[in-house]
Amino acid sequence: MIISLVGYMGSGKSHVSKVLSTQLGLKLIDLDQQISTIINMPISEIFDKKGEIYFRKVEREILENILATEKKAILSVGGGTPVYYDNMDLINKNSESIFLRTSVPTLAKRVSIQRFKRPLIANIPDEDLNEFIAKHLFERNFYYAKAKYAISTDQKSVEEIAAEIILLINPTPLPH
Repeated sequence: MIISLVGYMGSGKSHVSKVLSTQLGLKLIDLDQQISTIINMPISEIFDKKGEIYFRKVEREILENILATEKKAILSVGGGTPVYYDNMDLINKNSESIFLRTSVPTLAKRVSIQRFKRPLIANIPDEDLNEFIAKHLFERNFYYAKAKYAISTDQKSVEEIAAEIILLINPTPLPH
């Protein structure tokens, strides 16, 4: 079984996927890291030098490959991945998808800490961040909501979120 985590940047996909991977003994695949490794460039540099259209095409190819070849893994996808092509349908068809639903104030607080790593918000002033996230999230929620499951992440630790996911989908862990 592949467990795919979707949600807006700052929703906790990377952290939760690490905990799930450890607890379930499943391989962890971070889609953005895979793209960065294959292209041999940080995501922000891919956006700057090659553009978003190029990035989305590569993202789709790598996503298709992962979902076609992996059998047991935790897959953390980028915040924009579900929005492009029919990626969310592909994710749902080939995995147990979970939307990590997070409020705008929580997202703004989390992403502002790592702003320089996030090309989408790198140049947005602090006072405009909540509004930007709210508008952007409104556009993307349609796609995120297609996930098979949704879990609220506000005021929960990474461990609590992982435990909730495990209870929700009840995967069979690998023998140790």
